[in-house]
Amino acid sequence: MPRGRYSLHDPHHHTPLGEEHFQCAPGPSGWRYVSQLTTPTGDHAGSVDLAIDELGRPLRVELHSASWQVRGAAIDGVTWVRSDPTGAHATEGNVSAHAFSGSSPSFLVAISRLLRLAPSAPATRIRLVTFSDPALAPLTADQAWSLVRTEAHATDNGPLTVDEYQVTALDTGEQHAVHIAGDVVLAAPGVELENLETPPSTFI
Repeated sequence: MPRGRYSLHDPHHHTPLGEEHFQCAPGPSGWRYVSQLTTPTGDHAGSVDLAIDELGRPLRVELHSASWQVRGAAIDGVTWVRSDPTGAHATEGNVSAHAFSGSSPSFLVAISRLLRLAPSAPATRIRLVTFSDPALAPLTADQAWSLVRTEAHATDNGPLTVDEYQVTALDTGEQHAVHIAGDVVLAAPGVELENLETPPSTFI
């Protein structure tokens, strides 16, 4: 069960946004990721709980920030409820999309599991509902993912297989790289892996 810590920053201005302390593990029904978010000063900022099935579809997502919370799943596309912490002011949303996304690196792993891309295959288009921080406001966006290369790197625990993806935002044409090893993101825009206590899990 990998445990570790990501540092998060603004991908354009590189302003520190805080840290995400996580643990994750594959299981017989898919993969689960839980984390606690902290501000740059170390205060609690929220949490992430994401579970996907063996095909990469979101079984459950639960996000918390200081003032908002979101619960969602893959139902008729993707469906979610966004509310204040008391649940008094709740709004429901539904979009014909494939998955959820957000600032947490867990969503990158989940999308890669959903797409199951082959090296050098044509880019695959995917529609996502992204929840922005800190208000967790939903935004529907289209991306194109392609698997650029897969490389094995020698480590003290044996070879580490790293997949490099190219992700294109179809509304702006902006492209960026995402590096994933098993169920851990090594690097992505706004994300740096700062500490990993145990090696990444390998999906079967």
